[in-house]
Amino acid sequence: MSGTISRSQTMGLNRQDKAAVIEEVSGIVAASSAIVIAEYRGLSVEAVTKLRADARKNNVTLRVVKNTLVRRAVEGTEFAGLADQFVGPLVYAFSADPVAAAKVLVNFAKDNDKLVIKGGAMANFVMDVEAVKNLASMPSREELLAKLMATMNEPIAKFVRTINEVPARFVRTVAAVRDAKDQAA
Repeated sequence: MSGTISRSQTMGLNRQDKAAVIEEVSGIVAASSAIVIAEYRGLSVEAVTKLRADARKNNVTLRVVKNTLVRRAVEGTEFAGLADQFVGPLVYAFSADPVAAAKVLVNFAKDNDKLVIKGGAMANFVMDVEAVKNLASMPSREELLAKLMATMNEPIAKFVRTINEVPARFVRTVAAVRDAKDQAA
C-alpha cells in the first residue's frame, strides 16, 4: 500500500467518478486489517509531507476522501461500525498490519497537535481514541516475529554450543595430559 494523501474533489465529480473513488477505497479497505481516522484541520504542507513519508515507510495508505464516499466503501465490511465517526475533515489510514496505521498517526499526533485521532476499527471492533493509542503502543508484526524467531533460535544455539563444547573439552584434556607428561620428563 502506498502512503499518499489524495484529495478527491467530489463536489465536481460525476456519478462515474464517485463510483471509481468508492471502488478504489473499497479495494484498499478489502486489503486492510485496520483503519484509523484523524482530523487534520490546519496541518501545514510540510507536516502533511512528513506524515506521508512516515506512512510510506510503514506501508500505511493515507487517503483524504469525502466521508460519504468512504461510508459507502465500508458498507458491509468489518469496518462498517466505524462509519458513525466519519464527521469533519478526516484523513483515513489503512494498513494490513493492525498496528502500523495506529502507530503512524499516534506518533505523528504527539508532535503535531493539529492532527487529532478520532478512532479506528479492526475485525468488527470499533476503537475509541484510547484503544487506538493502546494499539499504537503494541509491537508491530515484524517486531513480534523477530522476538519469536529469537526465542525459537535460542535452544538451537544453546544445543550447538553444548555439542561444540564436548570436542573442545576433549582437546583441552589431551593438551593437559601432554603438558603433564612434558613437565614430568
